[in-house]
Amino acid sequence: MEKPNKQQQRSRWKLFAVLAVCASPLIASYFTYYVVKPKGGVTNYGALIDPRNYPIPAMASTTLDGKPAKLEDFKGKWIMLKVGPSDCQQDCQDQLFAMRQLRTMQGKEMERIERVWLITDDQPLETMLLRVNDGTRMLRAPAAVLEKWLPLEEGVAADRASDHVYLIDPLGNLMMRFPKGAVSSDIEKVKRVQKDIAKLLKASAIG
Repeated sequence: MEKPNKQQQRSRWKLFAVLAVCASPLIASYFTYYVVKPKGGVTNYGALIDPRNYPIPAMASTTLDGKPAKLEDFKGKWIMLKVGPSDCQQDCQDQLFAMRQLRTMQGKEMERIERVWLITDDQPLETMLLRVNDGTRMLRAPAAVLEKWLPLEEGVAADRASDHVYLIDPLGNLMMRFPKGAVSSDIEKVKRVQKDIAKLLKASAIG
């Protein structure tokens, strides 16, 4: 087998260097969260998730008008994810409002974030709900698949992933789950969620 010449070797090293530079911001953010422990212990509010255990599953998700669409379509941005039925009661409405506020609270970094609601049935949504939440990406996805995929806080019923809001990184890794009731009308809890998101955005230049 012919050995690569010096020119080929240099080209390969340049390629490796480019890949390392591109990946380093995200690696740094995970290193900060998973490895470096600040004095006083872990300071994040949300629960960290090992993304290797929860890859995004294949699912027949669609837009509201029935066109095929996937979570992976939003790769390249941070995703705040909520799930739940179309019958969006007060807790659900509070979540959607808080997600909008959390995005706005990031200031100039807000464009790096998408808000996604995976709706777990095929019932129509109220017109006013659609208007109020303009900008939230809404997809229909099978409830059974979501129940098997999304990790829950201890004590939360198996069919209550709607109690949580999740965070997916720009590479499509499910990486954080916020506590039940954290993304809500409780401004103090919302501020704690905002700090988690702000730290991640600051640590990573990706997305």
